[in-house]
Amino acid sequence: MENHVGWRRITVGFLLALAFGVAAGSLVQTQFNLLALQRLGIDISLGARLTTSVEDLTNFAPLYGVVFGASFLISQCVAAFLVRRFALARRSPFLALGGAVGLWVTFQLVDALAPMPTLIAATRGLTGLLALLATAAMAGWLFGALTRPRRGHAGVSVLGAVMILCGGMLPPDTALAEQAVEYRVEVFTTGLEHPWSLAFLPDGRALVTERSGRLRLISASGELGAEPLAGVPEVYASGQAGLFDVLIAEDFRQSRLVYLAYACGTEDANHTCLARGRLGQGGLLEVEELFRAQPAKEGNAHYGGRMTWLPDGTLALSLGDGFDYREEAQKLSSHIGTLVRLNPDGSAPQDNPFVGRPDALPEIYSYGHRNVQGLVFDREHGRLIAHEHGPRGGDEINIIEPGRNYGWPVVTQGLDYTGARVSPYTEYIGMASPALHWTPSIAPSGLALYSGDLFPAWRGDLLVGALASKSVHRVVLADDGAVDMQTLFTELDERIRDVVTGPEGAIYLLTDSPRGRILRVMPR
Repeated sequence: MENHVGWRRITVGFLLALAFGVAAGSLVQTQFNLLALQRLGIDISLGARLTTSVEDLTNFAPLYGVVFGASFLISQCVAAFLVRRFALARRSPFLALGGAVGLWVTFQLVDALAPMPTLIAATRGLTGLLALLATAAMAGWLFGALTRPRRGHAGVSVLGAVMILCGGMLPPDTALAEQAVEYRVEVFTTGLEHPWSLAFLPDGRALVTERSGRLRLISASGELGAEPLAGVPEVYASGQAGLFDVLIAEDFRQSRLVYLAYACGTEDANHTCLARGRLGQGGLLEVEELFRAQPAKEGNAHYGGRMTWLPDGTLALSLGDGFDYREEAQKLSSHIGTLVRLNPDGSAPQDNPFVGRPDALPEIYSYGHRNVQGLVFDREHGRLIAHEHGPRGGDEINIIEPGRNYGWPVVTQGLDYTGARVSPYTEYIGMASPALHWTPSIAPSGLALYSGDLFPAWRGDLLVGALASKSVHRVVLADDGAVDMQTLFTELDERIRDVVTGPEGAIYLLTDSPRGRILRVMPR
């Protein structure tokens, strides 16, 4: 009977300590996320703080409970075993140490395995990490206090009961109506590795980039050149980093100039870079780096990397927030999380909105962006259009105006990947609201403004490639916003990386795959 009662105490004590650790960790991460916004000068009222904390206990705590719960189960098993093995008189300090060490190890494993650099945003800094580890130590101490042994062999009960809990808590095995446009999809090119961008040349051939760092030439009939083109600058290819957009000069027939956006540097210090070269026989010649985003950052996520020409001959280039550097998107002293406008030689035009301000970089055209991967200029209506990835929801389409702040991470409709609130605000004074947002996320990538004649019903509409929803979204822009009218090409079941209008009016789709393809959409 004593053993039965002892095990019940162990079970109840463990669950109470686990609940404390999850709740305390959730509250800590909320406060550190809000502190990061306050450091940007954002006012957060007590009501917003309380609401955000409660929402995170609902949305973030379940995922954190899995992360913390796994580490807490294992760490307390190990700590209880060591206490018994060495006959230690005081258990609580060792259970507390085990809780902290176990959570630290779990964070390292999760960040190494997860696609994003840092899963839990509060751990991006040392202070936030230590605060979360302190909650784990407190949970371990509480577990020890609640299960303080009454008899000499209670340590065996602690170890046995926690191990039973370890086994018992393992997871079980388990649009608006319109007249349809008829089309057919045919394979244009195969044999590509994660193709990223497509640009047609005046003679009907095309250039395509592969994320791994290769630039390929495709014939007018879709035949892929046997060898990659030479002369591509050194690319940092890892995770989301690699060779991104390709754009030909507007005077390409005379100049033969090709512009490339890509990740450069190393894992510990990398940038989004822009280079250009002259297309010759077999590769690029006279290659020069024109621009390098500053400052350098660590990790291999969120580079932006889309380009488009503006009517005055300048070039717009998108730059991502680097994932772990999201607050930089609100700082004019950093290129991270901005759109820049450049002269063809990479210099800053003198009429850029922040030229002459000592606290701002002259290349910045707009800021407050997360990861812009779609960028087009609508010449008919004179507007620059961009879409960007939100986190878990909150993907956006924005009409870009010079000098405007587009809000990230102060304003977002999305949650962090953990379920935590990135910010209490979906709108904020002085920050632009999107024309359209998607929640849940479609992971937009690639953007075309359809201008061909083969699909007249779609002329002037945006075609948004989507990675997560494996489709293309047809979006109609209006004066007061935008409407997602139709989801196309879902039957392909392909992650769409880029969407391009071909010279003959066909729609070309690039599939994001190790065996990527270029598909051509034609009328039926």
